[in-house]
Amino acid sequence: MLIFFKVEQKTNEGLNSLFDAAWYTLVTLTTVGYGDIYPSTVPGRITAIILLLAGVAITGAFSGKFASFLFDRQQKKDRGLLKMTKLKNHFIICGYKNNFEKILEGILLANPEIPTDKILLLNTAPQMNIDKIKSDDRFKTINFLHGDFTDEDTLLKAQIKTAERALILADTSEEYSILETDSRTVLGAITIKNLNPKIYCVAEIMDSKFEKHLSLAHCDEIILSSDYEQNLLVQASSGKGMSHILRALISEDAEAGIKLQPIPEKFIGRPYGEFRESLDTTNILIGLLENTGNFYQRRREALAEAQKNPNVEKIVANLKKVKTLRSNLPNFAPSDDYVIPDNSKAIFIQRSTDDTADEGEI
Repeated sequence: MLIFFKVEQKTNEGLNSLFDAAWYTLVTLTTVGYGDIYPSTVPGRITAIILLLAGVAITGAFSGKFASFLFDRQQKKDRGLLKMTKLKNHFIICGYKNNFEKILEGILLANPEIPTDKILLLNTAPQMNIDKIKSDDRFKTINFLHGDFTDEDTLLKAQIKTAERALILADTSEEYSILETDSRTVLGAITIKNLNPKIYCVAEIMDSKFEKHLSLAHCDEIILSSDYEQNLLVQASSGKGMSHILRALISEDAEAGIKLQPIPEKFIGRPYGEFRESLDTTNILIGLLENTGNFYQRRREALAEAQKNPNVEKIVANLKKVKTLRSNLPNFAPSDDYVIPDNSKAIFIQRSTDDTADEGEI
């Protein structure tokens, strides 16, 4: 640039300072110049040609590197290899199983308040399976991280410490035995709860003998899928239509089945009968779900309450109760004088709006 300036300064009125030379060099390297300053000598024009060629080469190289970076980043994102840096208060679905798309569809229907970009799939399923899911318009904004949900580093990449909810499926992405599948579920739940005690964790197991381990890990909800299937078969074998009743009660249909509703604050600490009598006949109250929400928080509240009594014996008795505290405990048809505890929800059977049953033959 300094040589170019000295060559042109004596004969070129456009170059009056070193800044002019710097300006010309910059606009020539980045574009092809604006024409406000141009060389008039042969050495200056030769220098300009070199600058033009260098500018094209540098711009091409930079554009190629930048495009390559973006393409590589998108590929890593599609393959679930990027750390989830922007997720917070999200829902992590760990593991993969058959009919996964149907499960996702049901989750979205049951949780309409959760946007799909707040859902993260964490599994080691084949890439073609994930691509198939992402090709569905309903799931295209769902996040994906490829990895083992029992691994601490992988869970940290999934931002487990800021997650709000986690669902651990009985993983069938690999050829695991039932023992291995349930062991991985328990290990995943323990690791998740250690990293984030406040997270609401739901886990699915196939063998009931692992239920105790999940309870010790303070898993908020435990799904015994094989037991449910077995119970449906047993009930169906009686020929009484019980399987139809059970299916209807847990149906995804918004117009029927079991529903949970918050209990107004004024009825907390009051008799169950008062709350029951205050209701209209729209839905049928069948009981209470106690200790709802996060187990970690419920346990802390129970410990604080247990230590308020000045009597040492009472404190010890209360602490024993805290030790046996269970999350989301159903209490069906309690007596009218039963006092509704804090953090309870009402369990209803919602009436169907379909009147065809009333019009049928009796």
